[in-house]
Amino acid sequence: MRLTFVFAILMLAGCSGGDEGTIEASGTIEGTHVTIGPEVAGRVRGVLVQEGDRVRPGDTLLVLDDTEYVLQLRQAEANLLAADAQLRLALEGSRREDIRQAEAALSSAEKDYERMKDLLAGQAVTQKQFDDAEARWIAARETRDKLVTGLRKDEVMAVRARRDQAAAQADQLRKKVRDCRLLAPSEGIVTLRSVEPGEFVLPGAGLLRLTRLDPAKLTIYVGEADLGTIALGRRAIVTSDTKGGSPHEGRVVYISPVAEFTPKNVQTRDDRTKLVFAVRIDIPNPDGVLKPGMPADARLPAAEGGE
Repeated sequence: MRLTFVFAILMLAGCSGGDEGTIEASGTIEGTHVTIGPEVAGRVRGVLVQEGDRVRPGDTLLVLDDTEYVLQLRQAEANLLAADAQLRLALEGSRREDIRQAEAALSSAEKDYERMKDLLAGQAVTQKQFDDAEARWIAARETRDKLVTGLRKDEVMAVRARRDQAAAQADQLRKKVRDCRLLAPSEGIVTLRSVEPGEFVLPGAGLLRLTRLDPAKLTIYVGEADLGTIALGRRAIVTSDTKGGSPHEGRVVYISPVAEFTPKNVQTRDDRTKLVFAVRIDIPNPDGVLKPGMPADARLPAAEGGE
């Protein structure tokens, strides 16, 4: 619908009944629009809603193909299991059988070293053969000592950090898999669907739009002379052109701090040159009687005590 009545026609000259302090103005009913788009890239597998459908919070609106993210998640979960196992070994220390095996290897290397030392004294082996035996003995001793004493504190911290990194990566991919299903953030009516199955979409693309009609919104414009009589929470009586429609009670929820010229769709040139302030009224609309684009009149009765 062309927004012919998006901005209100200012009526500042006083109400028809002559009630001092009463303000009357016209405007157009609006809803709260929520644009919905994916947080991940992917190909659209299915769109489960049509324009005009009413949805509730948590309803699935659109599904992306999650095959690639599921495969990446399986790999990340395998890496997390391996990192968890390494951390447990680091915290629990070496197994007894590993220590016994290392001690046996050390004993064998030490005997070989002693034998090579005697043979070198008799010039039965070369210096290199002796050096190799000595290196094996030193390496076996260091391996045994490391198994007995366990990892140093900083080494354990490094293993823990690798485990935490693997866990974070798995969590990130789980979120991507969940994000392949676009859910309704609130109750509303689907007023825009700009995507079809098979299309490839990017993060942040506006694919669907929900419009909330409860509360409905009405914006009117008042002059500086009347601005001082309007306060947040002031009662407003709103009537529409709907046949047989009853008045609705709303409240002022926003008063613009900045003046602007009257919108250009006001009929007279003189009215368009006036500086006015935007005032927004919220109207409870649980039954959805008030709809976007519907012309409506607002009457703000003279302020009473305590209002």
